[in-house]
Amino acid sequence: MRKLKSLFMRILRSKDGKVLASNFAYLSSLQIASYIFPLISIPYLARVLGVDGLGKISFAAAIIIWIQTIADWGFDMTGARNVAQARDDKKEVSKIFSDIFWSRIFLMFCSFLVLLLLLLIVPKFRENYVIILFTFLYVPGHILFPAWFFLGLERMKYSTILNVISKLIFIVAIFIFIKDKDDYILQPVLVASGYFLSGIIALYFIFVKWKYRLYKPVFRTIIFTIKGSTDVFINTLMPNLYNNLSVLLLGFFGGDTANGIYYAGRKFGQVAYSVLNTLTNVFFPYLSRKREYHSLYAKFNLGVSGLGSLILFVFAPLLIRLFFGEGYGDAIIVLRITAFALLFTNMASVYGQNYLIVLHREKLLRNLTIVASVCGFVIAFPLIYYFSYIGASITYMVSSLLIGVLPMYYALKIKRTTCV
Repeated sequence: MRKLKSLFMRILRSKDGKVLASNFAYLSSLQIASYIFPLISIPYLARVLGVDGLGKISFAAAIIIWIQTIADWGFDMTGARNVAQARDDKKEVSKIFSDIFWSRIFLMFCSFLVLLLLLLIVPKFRENYVIILFTFLYVPGHILFPAWFFLGLERMKYSTILNVISKLIFIVAIFIFIKDKDDYILQPVLVASGYFLSGIIALYFIFVKWKYRLYKPVFRTIIFTIKGSTDVFINTLMPNLYNNLSVLLLGFFGGDTANGIYYAGRKFGQVAYSVLNTLTNVFFPYLSRKREYHSLYAKFNLGVSGLGSLILFVFAPLLIRLFFGEGYGDAIIVLRITAFALLFTNMASVYGQNYLIVLHREKLLRNLTIVASVCGFVIAFPLIYYFSYIGASITYMVSSLLIGVLPMYYALKIKRTTCV
């Protein structure tokens, strides 16, 4: 214990350690805001929009997550890593930014065409086409706000401020514009508005204040950039086979009410994961350069996430009733079943993103994620068909366990054989 404390203090006293501490402070502030804002918005939306309204929002978001994952193509990780490793070369960093920016624009347009086709041929999609199209606005908004770029440069101060601005806009707007159940259609528009404004300000800092350049798109370079991040893309896409697919299947088999219950039960785990993801994001560029400190980071991160899982399990009834109301009582069992998924999904970040990807072992992580995700895909259909939101909760928990334990096993095996 004394050795770990000494090591930790030595890190903090170094120049890199001071940057790390500063970035952690800013991202912690962001995640505190990310925790507080839902405490304000969730009770209001849950009571005004009702279970069905939240179910419709959740269904549309589950569709667009697929589109957004395609547009991201794993660049949030590979882009941040590449910028972190080349950050002293402004020309190279500008090239990395340009290549990724134009690649994401290209992927967004391709995926939008697929979405339009699905809206025409899938009746359930056609019934909800308005909210699905409005929710699609998340995608260009997300592209305009390149959080991965700030992460790679380790300038989290700016990312934090802009994120808080985005969330504040949303919080204020929902109380102004969302007044009854039919206003559920406005929720994605208000979220996207915050993204767009923050994105415009972010681009001002990147191009005007910091003098980075946006080079013209070259189709051959776009294809090369996409190929270079394909393994990480597969790794981020595959969890949708059990995660967002569960929401889609609930929409088809259980309807909006089942989706609303599942949304309520999963929300606290999602918020907790976003808070803990602060550590993952702060340490990713740092560990890309200093891998020897991974074990210290892993012990702290997993200890906190384990405690968080226990808190969610024990206080599930209080959390659901306090923030969603009595009409959401069935969500308590969802939260309890999925509580410890927080530990396992965080384990995947610790040993997957912040170790295997740092070591450029994307292909190994891709294969492990495929195995876990296919297992989740196989069990999702019967479990959700017969047990509705309970089946979706079990699917998520089992898949999260696999997606966390498998990377940990292979990462520890690599550590033992290479001492890296």
